[in-house]
Amino acid sequence: MTATATTASTAPARAPTAELTLPIDGMTCASCVRRVERALRGVPGLAEASVNLATEAATLRAAQPLPASAGLQAVQAIEQAIEQAGYQVPQQHLALRIDGMTCASCVGRVEKALLRVPGVLQASVNLATEAAEVTAAARDADRTTLLAALIAAVERAGYEARDADEPAAGQGAQGSAAAPGSARSGLPDWWPVVLGAVLSAPLVLPMLAGLFGIHAMPPGWLQWLLATPVQFGLGARFYRAGWKALRAGSGNMDLLVALGTTAGYGLSVYLLLTASGHHEPHLYFEASAVVITLVLLGKWLEARAKRRTTEAIRALNALRPDTARVLRDGAELVVPAASVRVGDVVVVRPGERVPVDGEVVEGASQVDESLITGESLPVARHVGDRATGGSVNGEGRLLLRTVAVGAESTLARIVRLVESAQARKAPIQRLVDQVSAVFVPIVVVIAFITLLGWGLGAGDWEVAVLHAVAVLVIACPCALGLATPAAIMAGTGVAARHGILIKDAEALELAHALTVVAFDKTGTLTEGKPRLLACDAAPGGDEAALLTQAAALQAHSEHPLARAVVQAAQARGLTPPTATDVQAAAGRGIAATVDGRALRLGSSRYMAELGADTAAMQARAQALQGQGATVSWLADVTGGPRLLGLLAFGDTLKPTAEQAVRLLQRQGVRTVLVSGDNRGAAQAVAAELGMSDVRAEVLPEDKAAIVAGLKTDGARVAMVGDGINDAPALAAADVGIAMATGTDVAMHAAGITLMRGDPALVAQAIDISRRTWRKIRQNLFWAFAYNVVGIPLAALGLLSPVIAGAAMALSSVSVVSNALLLSRWKGPRA
Repeated sequence: MTATATTASTAPARAPTAELTLPIDGMTCASCVRRVERALRGVPGLAEASVNLATEAATLRAAQPLPASAGLQAVQAIEQAIEQAGYQVPQQHLALRIDGMTCASCVGRVEKALLRVPGVLQASVNLATEAAEVTAAARDADRTTLLAALIAAVERAGYEARDADEPAAGQGAQGSAAAPGSARSGLPDWWPVVLGAVLSAPLVLPMLAGLFGIHAMPPGWLQWLLATPVQFGLGARFYRAGWKALRAGSGNMDLLVALGTTAGYGLSVYLLLTASGHHEPHLYFEASAVVITLVLLGKWLEARAKRRTTEAIRALNALRPDTARVLRDGAELVVPAASVRVGDVVVVRPGERVPVDGEVVEGASQVDESLITGESLPVARHVGDRATGGSVNGEGRLLLRTVAVGAESTLARIVRLVESAQARKAPIQRLVDQVSAVFVPIVVVIAFITLLGWGLGAGDWEVAVLHAVAVLVIACPCALGLATPAAIMAGTGVAARHGILIKDAEALELAHALTVVAFDKTGTLTEGKPRLLACDAAPGGDEAALLTQAAALQAHSEHPLARAVVQAAQARGLTPPTATDVQAAAGRGIAATVDGRALRLGSSRYMAELGADTAAMQARAQALQGQGATVSWLADVTGGPRLLGLLAFGDTLKPTAEQAVRLLQRQGVRTVLVSGDNRGAAQAVAAELGMSDVRAEVLPEDKAAIVAGLKTDGARVAMVGDGINDAPALAAADVGIAMATGTDVAMHAAGITLMRGDPALVAQAIDISRRTWRKIRQNLFWAFAYNVVGIPLAALGLLSPVIAGAAMALSSVSVVSNALLLSRWKGPRA
């Protein structure tokens, strides 16, 4: 069951009008039906809500048709009401490859076609990647049917579509750009351009010779013979695409080219047929032939440039080895990499590429992960360390126990993130799409006015046709459609090569305006590998007993401080007893029973809440905190709170932490330290790094509130963190930046992931965003300025069709080429 009304965030929303049907998961009985119906009746604008338990769907009727702008909000309100009632609207996310798009107008037409499919909630089409991302209300069982409906809708709109996971049926990457059949026929993709140039040369060269008084123009019948194959052979693609656009009730670049060149060709045929006597009329076959050839040249150059913007994806995909050596029954077997399963032991010889994500179980080596993390130096890998699939093994032989394969591997996730970022639209692109939707009809109207103006005003219809042709030919919605996505593809690609994964285009666009960056401390600015610096018992206590009890509480915790305590106890040969009733106090500490006594280990805040008096050791604690140490307290609360002692931990700053802060400050970005650690330790770290704004002793649930507070006065805030406790703050920030060395939860909540866990990459991510945004603005300026200036010049008769065609062909090439300059990006220097 799928929905029957749709809306979208990246394309114009189509509002739920008379009826909306949504599938609902989680209902089990009649009371569930009543609860969902009651929740839906509370949604404003709904006149009726009927829920069917058998079909597990809700049928809704709106009180009145909603305006398009309210469509998305209406569906979101309905979904939110269902979720608040304890149920879910299942959704499917599908990716399609779209063939045949040539300009921004095509993007709008495909999006509208996708949005008309029952169940589609959101559709985003990208011209540069020739891809569509669709979100629909549907269950897994409906996925195949939904995919077929989406493909059929795209085909009805005049384009070709296929599942993004399916390879193209024999067509090269550039097929649609140069000659839609060239790759299938085995011919190189440039052959239409060369053939067009060969046929057009005898028409153009005599014109150039005429400037020097040499008259060598071929006779009219020969001009017709040369121009006709160009017009209806090489130019057939423009007629086909233009006709499909007309059938769908819209226009595109192909329609403009077809109309313009046909007018020039038709005028020449008319003049040739009506010529009297031996008088040779002035014909314009060269205009139509050269325009078609130049447009084909422009599309071929554009396709080549667009392929370069996807080099990052191709480079990452090339890292995947086809085979792997698996150790089975003591023998090494070479098997396809796709057949390796989690738990298999894989052998990686010196110089070979690591085929899977795995944990080293035997051997030691240096591993080159530069293409994945951007780290130029090889990294040491020993027993117990993780090796990433796609990296290159150095001089040692490694045995890896497979921990992730296929779609779950690090490399596959990186590729998905980069592809997703390149396929999505930046917010500014939505404005461009709105302009492009009306661009072609407006140009046709201007061309018609030009025809009438020159024809009626000057009385020369021959000149009028030529000027109208120039208007049609020079107008180029292609540059508008490529301006933003080409820059985003180049920006996300170069970022990925430097170990910066940008999840979506919105994060890339927002990051350029960041004014504040808030850092978590542990694991973000520090190594996250604390060691025990001091273990001081309260007066009358025993240090060994204190450490033993603390180790008992922390024995099964994965917290970095807990590991430091356990390692210190092991180093001293202490054997901690077993703790029972272990409970974590979020952001405060841990509670447990050891040898029948209720013990509590945690922060000063935790001790204050328990009522434990720390005054006797406060001077010692302050001295340790002044040196940058983190202090935890151990108390016995069996009969009443009694302090047993303190433990102090030290963590090493990351080598690039100071550089990271300095680079951000040089970019005009204010840095803030947000830490759950005690104020003394946080202040010491901030002082060492040159940070003046410190928020210490912050509970995990309060970090998001601090981020929200930093947003006052219009500040754009990024949060940088690595742990589960950072996830709410990462989500609350304008841009969340997560360390890949941290938790998956943090990475899911963030818009940007730093593959090396290097804080200096934060400044590089902002720099890439700023440069990408600059390219977007440059591209949009030239795309708009080109049309705003070029169309009036053509209408005024100041541009010939040939010059107009050349300008149109070069406009989209210049936009993509400008975006490609991002590939030369080098990070800011400290």
